[in-house]
Amino acid sequence: MATELRCSDSMPCHNQKVNSVSSLEPPRRGDVIPDHAGGDRAPVEGASQACGDTSLNSDSNGGRGNCDAPPGDSLLGGCELSGQIGAQLKLLPMNDQIRELQTIIRDKTASRGDFMFSADRLIRLVVEEGLNQLPYKECMVTTPTGYKYEGVKFEKGNCGVSIMRSGEAMEQGLRDCCRSIRIGKILIQSDEETQRAKVYYAKFPPDIYRRKVLLMYPILSTGNTVIEAVKVLIEHGVQPNVIIVLSLFSTPHGAKSIIQEFPEITILTTELHPVAPTHFGQKYFGTD
Repeated sequence: MATELRCSDSMPCHNQKVNSVSSLEPPRRGDVIPDHAGGDRAPVEGASQACGDTSLNSDSNGGRGNCDAPPGDSLLGGCELSGQIGAQLKLLPMNDQIRELQTIIRDKTASRGDFMFSADRLIRLVVEEGLNQLPYKECMVTTPTGYKYEGVKFEKGNCGVSIMRSGEAMEQGLRDCCRSIRIGKILIQSDEETQRAKVYYAKFPPDIYRRKVLLMYPILSTGNTVIEAVKVLIEHGVQPNVIIVLSLFSTPHGAKSIIQEFPEITILTTELHPVAPTHFGQKYFGTD
């Protein structure tokens, strides 16, 4: 009988180092950075870089997660902040490849070609990890040599939903991984008078209430747009615990707002930073 395989609930810290011989040293107490998550205004660029949950659940090493940062390094503050937001916030394990892509996307002097190339690569990494959060089931296949191979395959019943317009930049990355996946759309804009997020358009697969949803929105700044999108999905019968938000960059305030509103939702991103690259959509689509 097929069984569901689940992934680890926690992801490594951005500069986490795993020692297979001895347990890792805990972060130093003197390296704490003030928490800016509750502020309405974001600090200037160059503020603390953040990282993922400090816990690392691994059967192979049995160790503890560690933000190996020198005194004064802001990575530790980000680790603590991510832990405060909750386990539903998941960050891709940081490496030099991801950091370079983030750097090019944030660089105002980067050409549009370099920007799009880097954005598409980062989107693909996020989508791949998002698919890894979905349930699999075991299966048996026969190889061309007649060998029986025990593997896994996706359980059916998944779909994507992009929040227009910037979320549409992530659609191709999802289709590259899942050729036949169905994708819905939501258009949400700020009302000119009230400045509150307002839903102008929503189109989903008719059976979306039975599906697991990958909600695509590359930049989580305030979180208001995603909150409104989730409300629309709930109105169509989707439960928050089957929604995975795929984003490239998130502010602590944005992630915290979404999880406070919907504690069962999952957010997957590459970086938790007080300053989000809000120019992403304009530069990606050439309207900057």
